[in-house]
Amino acid sequence: MKKIFVMIMTIFIAMGLLAGCGNKKPTERVLRFGTEPTFAPFEFQKEGSKEYTGFDMDLAQAIGKKIGAKVEIVSMGFDGLIPALNAGNIDAIAAGMSITPERAKNVEFSVPYYQSGLAVMVKKNNKMIKGIGDLKGKKIAVQIGTTGAMEAHKISQAEIVEFNTNTEAALELKNGGVDAVINDLPVVAYFLHQGGGSAYAKIVGKTVSAEDYGIAVKKGNKKLAEEINKAVADLKKDGEYAKIYKKWFGDIDIAK
Repeated sequence: MKKIFVMIMTIFIAMGLLAGCGNKKPTERVLRFGTEPTFAPFEFQKEGSKEYTGFDMDLAQAIGKKIGAKVEIVSMGFDGLIPALNAGNIDAIAAGMSITPERAKNVEFSVPYYQSGLAVMVKKNNKMIKGIGDLKGKKIAVQIGTTGAMEAHKISQAEIVEFNTNTEAALELKNGGVDAVINDLPVVAYFLHQGGGSAYAKIVGKTVSAEDYGIAVKKGNKKLAEEINKAVADLKKDGEYAKIYKKWFGDIDIAK
């Protein structure tokens, strides 16, 4: 009788465990996007807000929705993004990151989602600098770790001053500490249009070094790269990408 009772109790416990397993909710997938939120209009924080906003942030959320994952944004310095990705602290980078051969050695890039280029910004009353060809021997402000910084270092006899943010570089121009700023065209254009910079600064010359932005994932993680590629393609196909673009850039055609 005792054995029968033990057997019955064992069956009930097993059934309870099985029922518990059946009721357990599946773990929600989380996609951690690393960014450096001082790169308006792609990623930034509005004054007085803790939330991250911008073109890349909206795109990341839309990609997460297509993939079926909850998106978390992780803020850090731009030069720390790739090390964090390779260390597994983040899953992807959405930070207006240009696709370059050097970076492609260390990360897996998605298909290009935005075409940009570099712009030269000078003070409004500057009539001597008409483009990048006039920056020889000049003092140039750049944002550290960007392709603008890389391009500036190629200029003969130029003195390069590096800052953590584009805003700091622009402020240095305003204060007369440098002759020019080199940064991504959409960033400079947005700053002039939205940030009040047009009161003292202007863009000169032609766009330099047209370049593509891509979302980076850990080297070898082709599965996630392919998921992101499909999501971007779907967003362009169903019109969601166009809505995000218009929200941040209106009808200004500075992207391809």
